[in-house]
Amino acid sequence: MLDTSASANTDRRLAVPRTPAAGRATGSESQRNAARLRRVQRVAHWMDSSMSVPGTPIRFGLDSAIGLIPGVGDLSTAAVSGWVLHQAHRAGVPKRMLARMVANIAVDLTIGAIPVAGDLFDVYWKSNQRNAKMLEQHLSDKIATSRS
Repeated sequence: MLDTSASANTDRRLAVPRTPAAGRATGSESQRNAARLRRVQRVAHWMDSSMSVPGTPIRFGLDSAIGLIPGVGDLSTAAVSGWVLHQAHRAGVPKRMLARMVANIAVDLTIGAIPVAGDLFDVYWKSNQRNAKMLEQHLSDKIATSRS
């Protein structure tokens, strides 16, 4: 059994030393972040652009479809967006970028809650894909820093 004692310098689940968020990515950290990014991108695709309106280039996802359910729909899609935010935090995304991600989610939740107009807005405001792109940019910058 792993020692799960919580020390300031140990990840409680894995009992391995943490690497500083601003530090260079180690091989295993890079692999974890690559897998994390793939999961986030997959979820973002499903939430924001997994379906299309036949005969048009308009794409939408589960966020728009589930958002049609008054109240519960927008809150449940915001919970999924919260998971994307959590993954970004675990990947060491800076607080300033996390704040931008929160703003994307807040805009989606606030305007998306307006009946009909909010549902149409959800088709065009793809907060999960925006946040996935920010995570991807952060991780590519982190990799570039570790190579130099």
